[in-house]
Amino acid sequence: MSVRAGIIVTGTEVLHGQISDQNGPWVAERLLEYGLDVAHVTICGDRPEDMAAQLRFLTEDGVDLIVTTGGLGPTADDLTVPTVAEFCGRDLVLDRALEADITTIIRKWRRFADDHELAPALTAAIAKQALVPTGASPIPPTGTAPGVAIPADQYRPTILILPGPPRELQAMWPAAVDVPAIAAVLARGDDVVHRKIRAYGLSEADLAQTLRRAESDLPGFRDLEVTTCMRLGEVEIDTRFATAEEPIYDALKTLLHQEHSAQIFSADGAPLDELLAVALAGHTIATAESCTGGLVAARLTDRPGSSSYVLGGIVSYANEVKSGVLGVPAALIGELGAVSEPVASAMAEGARARTGATVAVSTTGIAGPGGAVPGKPVGTVCFGLAIDGEPTRTVTRTFPGDRTMVRTLATTFALHLVLGALT
Repeated sequence: MSVRAGIIVTGTEVLHGQISDQNGPWVAERLLEYGLDVAHVTICGDRPEDMAAQLRFLTEDGVDLIVTTGGLGPTADDLTVPTVAEFCGRDLVLDRALEADITTIIRKWRRFADDHELAPALTAAIAKQALVPTGASPIPPTGTAPGVAIPADQYRPTILILPGPPRELQAMWPAAVDVPAIAAVLARGDDVVHRKIRAYGLSEADLAQTLRRAESDLPGFRDLEVTTCMRLGEVEIDTRFATAEEPIYDALKTLLHQEHSAQIFSADGAPLDELLAVALAGHTIATAESCTGGLVAARLTDRPGSSSYVLGGIVSYANEVKSGVLGVPAALIGELGAVSEPVASAMAEGARARTGATVAVSTTGIAGPGGAVPGKPVGTVCFGLAIDGEPTRTVTRTFPGDRTMVRTLATTFALHLVLGALT
């Protein structure tokens, strides 16, 4: 890709890990959709000298577009606009129309009447947010902070300044990409196609071997930009390429299916939750969870519209709840232990019976760090799947990692267990 971009995420709270960065990946994905090569995503604190250093670095690296996020509020540490203006050698001027718009927003939010006199500190804060570098284009606020687009000059690339709160940034994006200075850069992006394949149960080593074969056997493979990522126990195979290279991608896709058809569950990139929604059409589902503590139910209900097929979930962490609510025989738990396939089977059947669901899935295991017993190490999880009219299925898996990882991987496995049984 010939047009390059860099992203600067600002905020000391992001730099120190107090909150995770949502803006960098989101903006990068949007720029990639326009065919831009995202060369760098950097994070810096709320210090002008650090931001200026990032601006210099990206400029010297030759990017065509810099996108900054954060630092647009009314407080003293919100210094993005003045820092960028100084870097660009542009004065700041008060945009009266923008000041009036922000004032209207503040009055509405605080329910101030039009004749209500604003406090001097509030008036000063509004004026600060309405300062715009000369020659720049303000972007209407989606909160109280406007964005700013600064066109390129002889020495510096085009710069787009966006707010920090993800909701505000994402709401501002459509207006931002329509600003002439930004649209001109995006229009130069390559005609890029993005395809994704998702697999489960495929090791990264096996996938790497297949990709090495593709590199040696498929003419033009190097024209594809292939990246792989392990996420929540699944492997995502992301490929970007110019439209003219579609036949090469088709050959790669054929090879992947030849080698890993049993593991590929989504050839078009549709996520697991979306596929489950389709598979559960005409069904209802309930969960009975011990070691996953409600995570399976949470994943099922993350998707809008899930109330059409999710009836409910029972977190039966204690054995007394397994017996008292789900009807698992106490003698069975006493004989085999709670972490056993017969108990998982009884939990799933109990959840289906109590809720009336046509499908129920259960988890019971040892998430750690303690609790291991002979023959059942930390990471051991037993699953049950009860489907109306079919024998109940059970399976045991041992997952690696710490407590969080075991619970996460067990949740993904439970959902794939349901998908595999219904498709």
